[in-house]
Amino acid sequence: MMSSGENITLQSLTTLECKGRIYECRTGRGGIRIKKVEGDGATPTGHFNLRKVLYRPDRVRPFVTDLPIMSLTPVDGWCDDPTDPAYNTLVKLPYPASHEVLWRKDHVYDILIVVGYNDAPPIPPKGSAIFIHLMNENKTPTDGCIALSREDLIDLLADLSTNTQVIIP
Repeated sequence: MMSSGENITLQSLTTLECKGRIYECRTGRGGIRIKKVEGDGATPTGHFNLRKVLYRPDRVRPFVTDLPIMSLTPVDGWCDDPTDPAYNTLVKLPYPASHEVLWRKDHVYDILIVVGYNDAPPIPPKGSAIFIHLMNENKTPTDGCIALSREDLIDLLADLSTNTQVIIP
């Protein structure tokens, strides 16, 4: 088991810690919840592994990480429909069920880390699309994810692997 210093730990609604460094962040507009439900805007509590990094190759220069990396394309989405068999998974667009578009006009998903929340297997309607991604320009709360500045997320990626856990008390 890794020491807590190698994990990412949410310290408050606006700060997280990794390897002794403190980063400004934003969390879900619905607060932090033990019983997360699809659409509640909450960040789920627990200890979650990191699955992979998705990024926009047209907007992001190469970065260093031990996490698996996948470049996004304009047809990538994430199913958020609890009644669909592809719930809480990457899908190709157009997709008939409710989904998020990952190739966004804003920069929030230019880099995102897929958090291993409700994915082994997904249980409807416990929530989907929990990511660590970029903060929007107004630094507003997320829809349940954790958001950081571009510089901080790139810095943090260098310390992460599939053994890293994000700890949300």
